[in-house]
Amino acid sequence: MLIDHFEVSSPNVKYTADYIESSYNYQDTKLYKNAEKNTWLVEPIERGFVFRTHRKVPKLGIMLIGWGGNNGSTLTAGLIANRENMKWETKDGFHSPNYWGSLTQSSTCQIGKLNGQDYHVPFKNILPMVEPNDLQIDGWDISSLSLEKCVQRARVLDLDLQQQLVPYLKDLRPRPSIFDPGFVAANQKERADNIIEGEKQNQMEQIRADIRDFKEKSGVEKVVVMWTANTERYCKVEVGIHDTEKNLRAAIRAGNPEISPSTLYALACLDEDVPFINGSPQNTFVPGVLEAACRLRVLIGGDDFKTGQTKMKSVLVDFLIGAGIKPLSIASYNHLGNNDGKNLMEPGVFRSKEISKSNVVDDIVASNRILYKEGESPNHVVVIKYVPSVDDSKRAMDEYVSEIFMNGRNTISMHNTCEDSLLAAPLILDLCLITELLSRIELKYDDEESFRNFHPCAALLSYLTKSPLVPPGMSVTNALYKQRAMLENVFRAVVGLAPVSHMNLDLLIEQSNQAIYSPK
Repeated sequence: MLIDHFEVSSPNVKYTADYIESSYNYQDTKLYKNAEKNTWLVEPIERGFVFRTHRKVPKLGIMLIGWGGNNGSTLTAGLIANRENMKWETKDGFHSPNYWGSLTQSSTCQIGKLNGQDYHVPFKNILPMVEPNDLQIDGWDISSLSLEKCVQRARVLDLDLQQQLVPYLKDLRPRPSIFDPGFVAANQKERADNIIEGEKQNQMEQIRADIRDFKEKSGVEKVVVMWTANTERYCKVEVGIHDTEKNLRAAIRAGNPEISPSTLYALACLDEDVPFINGSPQNTFVPGVLEAACRLRVLIGGDDFKTGQTKMKSVLVDFLIGAGIKPLSIASYNHLGNNDGKNLMEPGVFRSKEISKSNVVDDIVASNRILYKEGESPNHVVVIKYVPSVDDSKRAMDEYVSEIFMNGRNTISMHNTCEDSLLAAPLILDLCLITELLSRIELKYDDEESFRNFHPCAALLSYLTKSPLVPPGMSVTNALYKQRAMLENVFRAVVGLAPVSHMNLDLLIEQSNQAIYSPK
């Protein structure tokens, strides 16, 4: 049975009308190398933290860049269908809306044990979070089509549901967007009839004005902006242009052609004190943007949604290497028929996706120097092809060849049909809801006077992204279990619960009256 709400009974936790306050002892280890003896000294460390979480849940608005694309239109339609509790008919019968695939809405977290059994609550009930059905949504797109037409074009949702959504979608139209044909495939020009004209500085100012206009007209108290538009090619990061915030802003004023639209959006959001999440694999967060985020203390996160093939890869490679099995090659082939696939036909754009998919095993490989020598890694190949007939149902095929005991070989082949937008839409929801929550959490060391926010590089979003953005000096973690554990255990710490260790020592120890055999 799932319970709706809980409170922790502990002297380390205090609930007030405005805050949840908790104290937490963080434990880790430090390493020291003794060069003379060629040994390592492992030293346990412990630091005390205090968390303070604002309990008031704001009225939240989401603004999507690429609102009319498959992901944006599918999420919008799904939010409306859930809010209105629509029922629709297919050849398999009647169906009801849900939020399956969302970590916050459809997953649970262990909070303790009851009669020796793990007890779980909905993830969304650990801390006060925004209710998805209360969200306000807006955004930009290079296409002027209404959301009704966008949903029809995407061909993701069942026809009966599309028809029920028409009254809610027909009057929703994206705001004009920034379009730079030098950063996407040439085939995207045919969609671009809804463009912000002018120089880069003017375009950025228009984005800021759009955010303010949305807040005023919708009455939302907070906004999170998400890039869910086409993948851009990597911009060529140059000293004197992208390396500092000052240089970046000067380059924008000068109209430098190597400033991408996504970077303009990111900087505009930072100036409006609005978190920005990058849902595509391009290098939006150039050093100048990172510097601005740290100066202005506004959350940024990304890159690229982790929906199907990459998520499986981060699980399977972690399992193989953790089991002492050595992957020698990972060959990944994809074909898809949506506009994302069409855009990825451009080699420069594909390179952005290839990098985000290829890097997902690097830290897992580096964790085992028994299997891999320094600089050694599996042969990793990623291929993506555009096949219009499969529409949004991306096909992902993988082959993992590994070396096992006594130079044996083990081959795992996998075929995965990924309903691309139906997998991505819940991730967009989670990224926005968790980002908003993180902006309400403050923490400090227990010997400090004042609270501080989380680092602007939101590493706690790693579970949902292919190329996790992390603070300088923090190692990137790609293993899916570790990413989820990091997020779950921070949530637990904020309400005064210890991290999940899975040790079960109290149940593993033999009891004096424990039965040797219990007949059924």
